[in-house]
Amino acid sequence: MKKSVIFILTGIVSLVAGCSDDTSDGNQSFTLTQQEKNDLLFLREEEKLARDVYLFSFDAHGDLIFNNIAASEQQHMDEILRLLDKYDLDDPASPERGVFKNEVLQGLYNDLTAASPISLMKALTVGATIEDLDISDIATFETRTTNPNILNAYEFLKCGSRNHLRSFTERLQFIGIDYVPQYISAEEYTSIISSDKERCGQ
Repeated sequence: MKKSVIFILTGIVSLVAGCSDDTSDGNQSFTLTQQEKNDLLFLREEEKLARDVYLFSFDAHGDLIFNNIAASEQQHMDEILRLLDKYDLDDPASPERGVFKNEVLQGLYNDLTAASPISLMKALTVGATIEDLDISDIATFETRTTNPNILNAYEFLKCGSRNHLRSFTERLQFIGIDYVPQYISAEEYTSIISSDKERCGQ
């Protein structure tokens, strides 16, 4: 009888221990590399760049496309913040609009917000450029991790960026402007804009 009780208790302890190792990473515990950390920190501010530029463009032109996509970029920021919290990384994103810790992103924000007020066409082109860059950057980041939590977040963001790129280029085409991709290949760009909008996170 005592042996049976011990056996049962041992099984329960083993089961509990097994459950405690389940970190929603496919039963694996991941320690981030410095590169993975750098990519997440950069992407948190890159999504803020998109949001802040679109809010700036909305203020300048009053076109709802910018306000709507800015709200989506806030969701992207929140998704990356969830990962920063999960892996105990300090959030680099300033609560102040247009302020960035990363100097490259600060310079890019300054350049894009200088171009955006010139005309609605320029602002839409700025939007397409941002999404073009986002897709390219995230594709690079995907090659530098095997962490499923991070890869799932990257795919969610890329899906949204593809939809945003479709929206901006559709508006540009409506006024007779063809956007020329600067970061992704012409083949990838054509594949994106010729396909239907996606339901992301499904």
